Amino acid sequence: MNSIAQQLKTRFEKAFTSAFGESYADTDLMLAPAGNPKFGDFQCNAAMSLGKKLGKPPRAIASTIIENLDIADICETPEIAGPGFINLKLKPAYLEAQVSAIAADTRLGIEPVKTPQRVVIDFSSPNIAKEMHVGHLRSTIIGDAIARTLEFQGHDVIRINHIGDWGTQFGMLIAYLREVHPEALTTADALDLGDLVAFYRKAKQRFDADETFKETARQEVVKLQAGAEDTRRAWKLLCDQSRREFQVIYDLLDIKLTERGESFYNPLLSAVVADLTELGLLVESDGAKCVFVEGFTNKEGEPLPLIVQKTDGGYNYATTDLAAIRYRIQNDKAKRIIYVTDSGQANHFAQVFAVARKAGWIPEDVEIVHVPFGLVLGEEGKRLKTRSGEAVRLQDLLDEAVVRTRQDLEERLKTEERQETEEFIANVSRTVGLSAVKYADLSQNRASNYIFSYDKMLALQGNTAPYMLYAYVRVQGIRRKGEINFDNLDAGAKVILQSDAELVLAKHLLQFNEVVNAVAGDLLPNRICQYLFELSQKFNQFFEQCPVLKADEPLRTSRLILCDLTARSLKLGLELLGIQVLERM
Repeated sequence: MNSIAQQLKTRFEKAFTSAFGESYADTDLMLAPAGNPKFGDFQCNAAMSLGKKLGKPPRAIASTIIENLDIADICETPEIAGPGFINLKLKPAYLEAQVSAIAADTRLGIEPVKTPQRVVIDFSSPNIAKEMHVGHLRSTIIGDAIARTLEFQGHDVIRINHIGDWGTQFGMLIAYLREVHPEALTTADALDLGDLVAFYRKAKQRFDADETFKETARQEVVKLQAGAEDTRRAWKLLCDQSRREFQVIYDLLDIKLTERGESFYNPLLSAVVADLTELGLLVESDGAKCVFVEGFTNKEGEPLPLIVQKTDGGYNYATTDLAAIRYRIQNDKAKRIIYVTDSGQANHFAQVFAVARKAGWIPEDVEIVHVPFGLVLGEEGKRLKTRSGEAVRLQDLLDEAVVRTRQDLEERLKTEERQETEEFIANVSRTVGLSAVKYADLSQNRASNYIFSYDKMLALQGNTAPYMLYAYVRVQGIRRKGEINFDNLDAGAKVILQSDAELVLAKHLLQFNEVVNAVAGDLLPNRICQYLFELSQKFNQFFEQCPVLKADEPLRTSRLILCDLTARSLKLGLELLGIQVLERM
């Protein structure tokens, strides 16, 4: 089902053709929602831009457009305002028909795309032998929300977890554990992951300070790459342990991923270097093999190379990322590749993409994009850390959200003198707590830093998950109180929009498809959050001003349809964000 804006656009294009000829069919309509409701619902400002081209006053052009505009079934008679603005007010009858149509549709009027694509989304990407921390939160849930939105549109999405499971860090850790805790290299879970992280830090300190240990670590890397049995077994044990710990968090957050770590691409790295050599793109610089592309310079303004093979013959992140691009295009047949990482990696990916394009590895019909995001800050405005200065463990952050939610819930139950089961309390605490963390992050423009505040994200008012969930629960309360089965409402019942609150809610419900399509394009999930927040506000105003269960028929059924459609829109929107709804809170 086309959005209202799309339907108007089609009508205006026909009017432009009729009024000015085929050459004006593609004129920028400058059609947008009216900034002030008193001017109507939409405004077309094209007459001003056409004034110079046609050599006529904009108001005269606007009049000509209206004479050729066939929108009587959609809008009231268009009005010309100011120097030539065309103001449009939607007819209630048209809105009623549109709301009825999306209410009868399981997808709420959001049609699947006509040409689905294979899309690879690279997100989350923690490192083996390290705990997931707050820095992984944004990549994980932003990537998941993007994946869910594109999947809902009908695209074939491959969700890739490009974990750090290869390279020098394993040589350091294995060499250190051989000295201080050798059983960890032969026995599963001989150490807790937290202890493993502590040993990794000590190994890094030794590596930086002790040349002998550094050489030992490098030899372990050589053995790992050569497939030495004991080193490979140790590596696999460490990977398996970390993987199980990661999965605990992924299960908590309801995240689905296909793991392809750095080791997956290791057999492909030599071919990357060989092909770049054959293409004549490799340049030796200080013993390393590099590619230079225009537009990349260091702080001194000198050309900045992308190193693909180090002086010792080893490979690095850039080599792996180039191999991954080739694999995703050649093997996965991806037409769109999306990387969700922090904004600090923007220059790295820009350079990698530039090299891949220079090598001819990215066809014209393949889109490759970096989706950057900002930092998670503490309430003092600095990077969120523990008191000891370390990154906050993601598990601790999520657990704390659930604990605080439970405390708030138990206090509210006591105040309301409500008795609930332990199962109810635990489920609501977990759902609301985790949803609050997700929503607080996703509601921000991903490119910005944001301040992490439990108090704000758990608030029952404002643009928070609890506020959205309460709006959904309010509809379920109406259902229970009236003993209503929304599925059994009269399929032929007419939607009646009489009051301002009903009209405002209906117009907003009809914008959902535009929002979903916009997010699929610009990959900004906060658009969905803003839509849901405004939907909840408009529904609450409707609920306060328009009796539902006490209304007489046919108004009662009409308002029940609006309630159900609101709940379904909230549920779908929250699902696209990876958030579950609750029937009661």
